[in-house]
Amino acid sequence: MTAIDELLRRNEELGNIVPGDRSSPMPSMQVTILTCMDSRIRVFEIFGLKQGEAHVLRNAGGVVTDDMIRSLALSQRKLGTREVLLVHHTNCGLELVTEDAFKDELETDSGMRPPWSVEAFREVKDSVRGSVNRVRNSPYLIHKDTVRGFVYDVRTGVLTEVI
Repeated sequence: MTAIDELLRRNEELGNIVPGDRSSPMPSMQVTILTCMDSRIRVFEIFGLKQGEAHVLRNAGGVVTDDMIRSLALSQRKLGTREVLLVHHTNCGLELVTEDAFKDELETDSGMRPPWSVEAFREVKDSVRGSVNRVRNSPYLIHKDTVRGFVYDVRTGVLTEVI
């Protein structure tokens, strides 16, 4: 059995028991949460979210990239979100790579150097600050006053705000 088969089996067992309002693509809390793809970050459980309350955007590191800005612009301008919550975390995989070394590896294997940034970092708080600044400085976003960044400790579950 593959991992996908197992997930489909679990979905069938779960049925339709997830609480929340599924009637609209507009999040009822008018918030977008940007975080890392790391499977230890259980966004709905961390914040006690129900379906329909928030948009959740994820990528490697939870960093604000051009594609995150694209999704945020749609979320704000067309789907009514007004706040942005950034959540990076301790023990992130992006702390284990460097920009050049990873790009070198990809170029060696594929024959092409990727045009995108890896967004590797050494200090998670600096990455949070950079992402907050990208949101606040984006000309495409209309709601930039309520943007807050946090570090989630994957061992303790504690959220610490980054100023």
